[in-house]
Amino acid sequence: MNGSQPRYTLRISRELLEKISYIAQFEGRSVNKQLEQLVKRCIGEFEAEHGEIKFDK
Repeated sequence: MNGSQPRYTLRISRELLEKISYIAQFEGRSVNKQLEQLVKRCIGEFEAEHGEIKFDK
């Protein structure tokens, strides 16, 4: 794991965790990587509809 990446604790129901674990295993990914892919997809869909999200540095 890249030590410079921030950590985030996610609280979800046991049922959702079991289902995402099943999907991750089916896709050959860890649960963390599967969730990362879902977040990226969600952001991509949002930005496609509303424009790129930009932050001032």
